[in-house]
Amino acid sequence: MSLATVVLDTNIVLDLLVFADPATEPLRQRLESDESVWIATPPMREELARVLDYPQIVRRRQFHGLTASQVLQAFDRQARLMPVPPKAAWTCKDPDDQKFIDLAVTHASLLLSKDQAVLCMRRRLATAGVRTQDRFEPST
Repeated sequence: MSLATVVLDTNIVLDLLVFADPATEPLRQRLESDESVWIATPPMREELARVLDYPQIVRRRQFHGLTASQVLQAFDRQARLMPVPPKAAWTCKDPDDQKFIDLAVTHASLLLSKDQAVLCMRRRLATAGVRTQDRFEPST
């Protein structure tokens, strides 16, 4: 039985690891039970590290009693690092989001993103076996 892989954009990672967004609870449960595997690349981790120092994120981290180091440690525990994949056949309007698309296409993964530049590619990415959603919705 193969595990379902999921690619999380940085906003979803923040919801999961910093904001404790209740909407991420089903995702958290799937990851903790090993029903799904979160895959990421080193550039995704680097982006998270950079974003964790944005003033508005620092305030939210502090509110939740988290340091950037704790969030990155949680990332390291939960995400399975993969090599940077080749560029996918489809190009995202936002170059910062291309890395998420490339990884999801390479592994035919679920891609969770709140970014409209990604979500508008839903149909095209589906042809590569990528489901694109703005929140985790377990398959029925």
